[in-house]
Amino acid sequence: MANLVDDQAVGGQQCIGAGLPIALGLGSAKIRGSSFVEGPQIVGAAAQWPFVGAALMVAPLKNGDAPNPTIPGALCTGVNNPYSLAVKGSSVFLGPIDANENVNVGMHLQAQGHVTSNCGGHILAAKKNFDIKHPTLDGYRLRHTCPEAPQNDVYFRGKVVNDKEIKLPGYWKGFVDTASITVSLTPIGAHQNVIVKRVDEDKVYLQAQGGMPINCYYHIFGERTDGEKLIPEYQGLTSDDYPGDNSEYNINT
Repeated sequence: MANLVDDQAVGGQQCIGAGLPIALGLGSAKIRGSSFVEGPQIVGAAAQWPFVGAALMVAPLKNGDAPNPTIPGALCTGVNNPYSLAVKGSSVFLGPIDANENVNVGMHLQAQGHVTSNCGGHILAAKKNFDIKHPTLDGYRLRHTCPEAPQNDVYFRGKVVNDKEIKLPGYWKGFVDTASITVSLTPIGAHQNVIVKRVDEDKVYLQAQGGMPINCYYHIFGERTDGEKLIPEYQGLTSDDYPGDNSEYNINT
């Protein structure tokens, strides 16, 4: 094997191994500057991959000629760079992704299908949790989770002071089934015999005994209309047997 120490420039298309890179164009239709490698291929520290793990195996950067930047908040360390692979821009993975360590998401994590845990643990995104530093107790943390229900509900809560109407959020119109709305009232200070007189898509109308001023807490639930109704019980062995549209849900099994 020749020991090449000078730069090599490939002006056309570079192909290594057997196979035709049809997606890159062939012959006169080839994409200039494109390359095809049959694999397996190792990039980075060669000794980090003692076996063939994939068509492309990326190891930590260990080239002493490369600069060693300081990246605030880096989670892993290396001689030259804290990451094995860095992608600036959008990425697309068309197959399964196996991660042995943490998956850190700076913004949104979106899934078209199921989000499951093979180790039997809980997935926080599926249960809509938050976990934060405790606001009042040093050395403690605070975790909350959303309630689970057999309907795709949203809720709205608050307090009525000297009023006979509760104005529903403007976005509930066309988003919540008006016929599904339920209202819970808790009088404050004294019994007022306050009742729900009627409900429409904009407001909840209240009435108290003898025209007494209304002072109460309220808690209002309504079922969402954007999508199918949840089927809470169904016959089957796995979540794949769900008789509705599974694409609307992230499933934690």
